[in-house]
Amino acid sequence: MPANGPRVFDRVSARSPFSHSNETAKAGYYSVELDRYRVKAELTAAPHSGIIRFTFPKDNASRIQINLARRMGQLNPLLKKSRQTVKQVGNRVIEGSITCDPTEGGWQYGRGGVTYTVWFYAVCSTPFSVSGVWDGETIFEGRQEAEGSNLGFFGEFPTHEGEKVALKVGFSYSSLEGAKKNLANEIPGWDFDGVRDAAKKRWSDALSVVQVKGGTERERRIFATALYHCQIDPRNYSDLGEPVKRTIFSGWDVFRSEFPLLTLIRPDVVSETIRSMVEVTKSGKRDTLPVWDIFGCPSSCMIGNPLLPVMADAWAQGIRDWGLEEAWPYAVETSRKRGNKPCGWTPGSLSQTLEYAFTDWCMGRLATALGKREEAKTYFARAQWYTNCWDTSVGWMRSRADESGAWRPDFNRKSHSKQGTEQSNPYQQAWFVPHDVPGLIRLMGGDKAFGDTLKHFFEKTPKNFLWNDYYNHPNEPCHHVAFLFPYCGKPWHTQRWAREICAGAYGDEVRGLCGNDDVGQMSAWYVLTAVGFHPVAPGSGVWILTSPIFSEATLKIGVRGGKPATTFTVKAANATPENLYIQKASLNGKPLDRAWLTSDEILAGGTLAVELGPEPNRTLFTRRPPDVGMRNEE
Repeated sequence: MPANGPRVFDRVSARSPFSHSNETAKAGYYSVELDRYRVKAELTAAPHSGIIRFTFPKDNASRIQINLARRMGQLNPLLKKSRQTVKQVGNRVIEGSITCDPTEGGWQYGRGGVTYTVWFYAVCSTPFSVSGVWDGETIFEGRQEAEGSNLGFFGEFPTHEGEKVALKVGFSYSSLEGAKKNLANEIPGWDFDGVRDAAKKRWSDALSVVQVKGGTERERRIFATALYHCQIDPRNYSDLGEPVKRTIFSGWDVFRSEFPLLTLIRPDVVSETIRSMVEVTKSGKRDTLPVWDIFGCPSSCMIGNPLLPVMADAWAQGIRDWGLEEAWPYAVETSRKRGNKPCGWTPGSLSQTLEYAFTDWCMGRLATALGKREEAKTYFARAQWYTNCWDTSVGWMRSRADESGAWRPDFNRKSHSKQGTEQSNPYQQAWFVPHDVPGLIRLMGGDKAFGDTLKHFFEKTPKNFLWNDYYNHPNEPCHHVAFLFPYCGKPWHTQRWAREICAGAYGDEVRGLCGNDDVGQMSAWYVLTAVGFHPVAPGSGVWILTSPIFSEATLKIGVRGGKPATTFTVKAANATPENLYIQKASLNGKPLDRAWLTSDEILAGGTLAVELGPEPNRTLFTRRPPDVGMRNEE
């Protein structure tokens, strides 16, 4: 915090009002004017370091104060177990560390059990004339080194009107030496504008992996913002020159859209993430592959085994440099410890039963890739256990109460309470059989019953797509459902609803999303759907066609398996808000009679061309998507 006037170190008392009219936010740059102190603050960053530039007024004791005890999700104003160290070196440098104890806050207000230490090395462009530390409410002027639980550091200096003072900081999750090295290599001088320009170029390069033409200005802003969100995490937290380690893996959310997108445009991130998750399991920090990873800690968040579909999808997309043989034993152990019981379900939970059935299918795919045919047969059989939750007496999916097979009482398909569902109700969760949609159609009574129920599910959804009992886009269990219509022979409904969700659930204002972005998942759904295709079952190699928003979209397909990079382009004639429906389609100049593509077709590069119109063409796509439920081939 830049400050002047009387020393106020309590972070609540020291805060300053500001106006959004004096605030700027861009990729790689942020600035704000603090009314209380009459200081302009500008921030930009490099991958392992950052720099802040303050423009001060005239003052004999302008000040930079750093609260080292600030925690996200902090439970109490004063900490007891967390530790900070700080040391002043000369009159411009401070260094130290912050160790965060989960009992006092952090991820999930400490419930995630996340412990980590971050080391910092900071250099100020202006020498401190007076400096010191504070610990809680006690100030130690002149003290240059301290360790405690509620530490802060302050440095003061005279400034003239409009004087610019910069603070640059290197960070490391490994060591102080790593923090020094990261800063020295990334921000060696004081060229704030140069660092900002480099950050802008990095983001420009990152966003260039998908180029779009057409659409409205608003749609292009939504798309660019979504693509930006998709490439923030999983983030690299290793030091420069070290093997990449990635964290912030929101597995239960991101296996559905975020990682399928990354398999196309950033296969390197997919490989690095899988390796990182396996490595942290090998290290003994956890006994199963992560569901939601922050620094390898068991964050105890969400359900299922989401790294398994990420692995299966990576393999299907030709990303195979992450070591399946080495990862396999950990996948097996994870499935054993976190999976459906031998009775054929997870007692009390419909959501877990269906999720584990899907990840058993993913295990079958991985076993097949390794030539383990008997293991694959076993996993594929377990993948059919979703049928154990179909209650013919209510005509819907329902949680089994215990291992005896009794149903949970008081069934209500639209209730989110006491139904054994995760961030969903049985009405929403029952559609989650991505690996065997034909089997689900049979359970629901055939194509007509399935299609009519699915159509009703969407027609009862509010147009703003906020939280509701029907299609609930703010949360992930529904994210594949709009793409199920081709399986019952009605692909035009997918074309309509994909467009309507894009228009109603996304915007370009501050509250531009209908729900939590969940580390890029919500945004990745938009990117894929707006381009023109989205998977139902990651790992299947099947992508369902949507109704493209843009007249042209080109994806740069990343290098994998020794194959060179290529591009895949979707061209949509007559792409307007009114023209929701595909009238005709071709792939690389040849007519396309199906509402789906394969991974091989996309990865090979080429062009999908569609013509859009205002009315459905019910005779165009006559072929159903392939049944991937029990495939057991290389």
